[in-house]
Amino acid sequence: MQEVGEVLHLASSGRVLIRLSKPLHDGQIIVDRSGTKVAKVSEMIGPVDAPFASAVPLTNNIKRHIGQRVYVAEESPAMKPKRFRGNRR
Repeated sequence: MQEVGEVLHLASSGRVLIRLSKPLHDGQIIVDRSGTKVAKVSEMIGPVDAPFASAVPLTNNIKRHIGQRVYVAEESPAMKPKRFRGNRR
């Protein structure tokens, strides 16, 4: 696992704001140090040199993760190549 930042707070919209140490891609899964899924990145916000991520929580008890360091899952759906489905013409 690679450390990517820290959970700042839960916004009123229900999303989690994460201060990042490096940019991520939309759709990447964020986990805690034990490997439990915490959130899924929905968009990047803020300046390029100090990015933030707005993420959708994947756990009911997100408040216990506030202030903790988070990591990116090694294999996430955003990094998998998309497979072609259907007939090629």
